[in-house]
Amino acid sequence: MAAVTRCTGKRLCPWTSIITVNYSQTASQSILKSDRGHSQSLTQKKKTQNFPFAKNLFLGRFDFDVLTYPEVLNKEQLQTLQEMVAPVEKFFSEVDSKKIDETESISEEVLDNLKSLGLFGQQIPKEYGGLGLSATEYARLDEVTSLDGSLGVTLAAHQAFGLKGLLIAGNEQQKQNYLPRLATGKLIAAFCLTEAGSGSDLAEIQSRAVLSEDKKKWILNGNKVWISNGGIADLFTVFAKTEIEDHKGEKIDTITAFLVERGFHGVSSGKPEKKLGIRGSNTCEVVFENTPVPVENVLGEVGEGFKIAMDILNSGRFSMGSSSPGVLKKLIGLVTEHVINRQQIGKPLSEFELIQEKITKMTELTYAMESMTYLTAGMLDSFENPDCSVETAIVKVYSSEGCWHAVSECLQILGVMGYMKDYPFERYLRDSRFMMIFEGTNEILRMFIALTGVHHAGLELKDTVMKLRNPLMNPNYIISRLWQRRQQAADNPTLNLGLDGYLHPSLHTAAKLLEYCVLRLQYGVEIALARHGREIVERHMVLKRLADVVIDIYVMTAVLGRASRSYCIGLQDSKEEMLLAVTICHGAHARVKQNILEIEEVSVTNMDDSYKDLAKHVFKNRGYFPQHPLTRNY
Repeated sequence: MAAVTRCTGKRLCPWTSIITVNYSQTASQSILKSDRGHSQSLTQKKKTQNFPFAKNLFLGRFDFDVLTYPEVLNKEQLQTLQEMVAPVEKFFSEVDSKKIDETESISEEVLDNLKSLGLFGQQIPKEYGGLGLSATEYARLDEVTSLDGSLGVTLAAHQAFGLKGLLIAGNEQQKQNYLPRLATGKLIAAFCLTEAGSGSDLAEIQSRAVLSEDKKKWILNGNKVWISNGGIADLFTVFAKTEIEDHKGEKIDTITAFLVERGFHGVSSGKPEKKLGIRGSNTCEVVFENTPVPVENVLGEVGEGFKIAMDILNSGRFSMGSSSPGVLKKLIGLVTEHVINRQQIGKPLSEFELIQEKITKMTELTYAMESMTYLTAGMLDSFENPDCSVETAIVKVYSSEGCWHAVSECLQILGVMGYMKDYPFERYLRDSRFMMIFEGTNEILRMFIALTGVHHAGLELKDTVMKLRNPLMNPNYIISRLWQRRQQAADNPTLNLGLDGYLHPSLHTAAKLLEYCVLRLQYGVEIALARHGREIVERHMVLKRLADVVIDIYVMTAVLGRASRSYCIGLQDSKEEMLLAVTICHGAHARVKQNILEIEEVSVTNMDDSYKDLAKHVFKNRGYFPQHPLTRNY
């Protein structure tokens, strides 16, 4: 094989004809097996995750195993998956998405087809009548179901959010009662969290449930807004405040999750909302008025609602990573055909450098999204109870913003044609915009990414930071750190992580860029904590930069591991994949360099104080404040 002759990395590439990746403590524990020249993964017992990858990046630590790109499906599983995907691809190639968008509804016929394909039970275990898909399999199917935004959201709202709580925290009786009907689509699920006054702040919800005098049911009251599937769902996962006694005997409010059937008394839905995009999906207000909920329909335990909600959101965000590249791969194909065939001033658009740049950057974004998605899926499938909350948030932020930008570039390349409703591009643009808002705005998620990582690092760096903030009290320690800090201050960290040993040798330079970024993130975290201490939680622009740095590091990790694997096993176009990965890494490195510089030199290179001062003046004037240019002082 070509892979054998050209793959000479000192740790990763003693491969013959097959590699099995199942995340373990060291890269040398990867399982190798020959199988007549075919690559085939072996099903292994799930491992215990020793430490969370993304969180440890904030400490400057890198799990080398993550560079060994995951192969969690064996040959038979891949074949079965393709057999499952094929009829779904056929259906979505024939569905009338334009009609769904224009009528702002999904017909019963289309819903019945989705049900017959098993798409309402994708992640429901087989013993309950579902398909029992792993995260990797689900991601592959999601690439297809996202090709119609309205259908994709309807399915995601049902299984990634609506019924996810049952899978995470439901007891056996609840699962037996609901999952078989949810798997067939006989019941459709919805996730009821958001309220008009609370937004992303779960602690501020006003819905309340009170235990009845006979202690057999909860009486639920509240209004939930902008609920996907709210008007068509039969089963709702609802979050409401409940009063309990703490260990001191004092009454306090906590959040509890409930499984509420539409057939219970007092459940009603408002009229469907008029939306910019994903118009066919049902979104409306759901009202609960003195709704009796049997005590056996409490999901998990009373007071566990906050944790259940966070677990659902953390797992559900992952699906956006596969939906975005599914859309973009289709659009890149359509736009490429256009620029090859379209003539301007005597030559095809494909010969114009600015068009080439746009097409390449769209391809970079798609490759990065896809690489991160299946790397994260590999983690979710390989570990027992994996800690991937930061990774799934990263995937959501990067993919949602990248998709919006890339679809916008498609319209720019197509010109007026892209703006016309006769073509699908403007619909994809409208449909993609919601992803940056849906299930946690990207601003909130950036705070989550950064604060989670800083908190993780802070527990270990507390002693280090205290010494850095009091150099006169710790002279010996400061001297020992002087050289390292001097190198960092000069933007020249010592690159000694050895990441290049886990990639193909031709990726040596890109691996050093990745090392640089990991070490600079550690430095940025130390600088931020030393300067701001506990006030870091209020330094949102600093946190945004830290989040953007770790997002870029995860991008680099995913594309380098994937490209190295592709080249080593001799996949078609793998040489160009290597070039793609290197190009992505150079762009990410430049962004990391700038972000850390702005964290380090607050008053010199960034405009944070200016932004805050100007925003205050806008707020004071309740809008745009500069005088009109035609205004004169007489």
